[in-house]
Amino acid sequence: MQLRAVRRSIGSRREAGASRYNAPVMIAHIKGTITHKAPARLIVETTGGVGYEIFISLHTYRQIHEKETLKILTHHHVKEDAQTLFGFADDRERGMFRHLLSVSGIGPNTAIAMLSSMTPEDIRAAIIGENVNAIKAIKGIGPKTAKRVILDLKDKLMKDGGGVGTLHMVSSAENKAREEALAALVNMGINRIAAQKRLNAILKASPNATTEEMIVAALRDG
Repeated sequence: MQLRAVRRSIGSRREAGASRYNAPVMIAHIKGTITHKAPARLIVETTGGVGYEIFISLHTYRQIHEKETLKILTHHHVKEDAQTLFGFADDRERGMFRHLLSVSGIGPNTAIAMLSSMTPEDIRAAIIGENVNAIKAIKGIGPKTAKRVILDLKDKLMKDGGGVGTLHMVSSAENKAREEALAALVNMGINRIAAQKRLNAILKASPNATTEEMIVAALRDG
């Protein structure tokens, strides 16, 4: 009798410990119908009528603003007093968001602001190129934080994807065409970094180039 009681007591403590220390379930993506859409915020309704509030960057908004249904990648940000979903049109942006969160002093709202001001590729180029001015030009980022972002992330980004890209600010229409051209070139087996450099050069020479024109020019010269 005493042995059974001890076993029950140990089992109860184990269950209590598991419930206390297990991390909450992370939400990796949401698929459903968009019921509300704004440049910084979506509500996506899934099967069963559940609506998820998802905060997004302008970079993502530009890519999904014409869609009525979608599958959006998410980062489930958990704090003691709140749980928030941040959404991304592609994994490159989510990856950059998570890199930025690893920097002391950069929270999710600041990271989203950075991704609304610059594309993930341009942030990467600024970090690897140690372009403090480009980073501190973003609202809410001072010189010390800009330098910390570069110090903390430069080596990580170099390991993830190679050398320095060319910083190139783009309009929303130009950005969409560039993204489509980049995706097509990568799908054809062209190295992403090489494709980015080539597209930046093409857009510098021909700012109004269409997606098709960029792809043709990149294939001819690359």
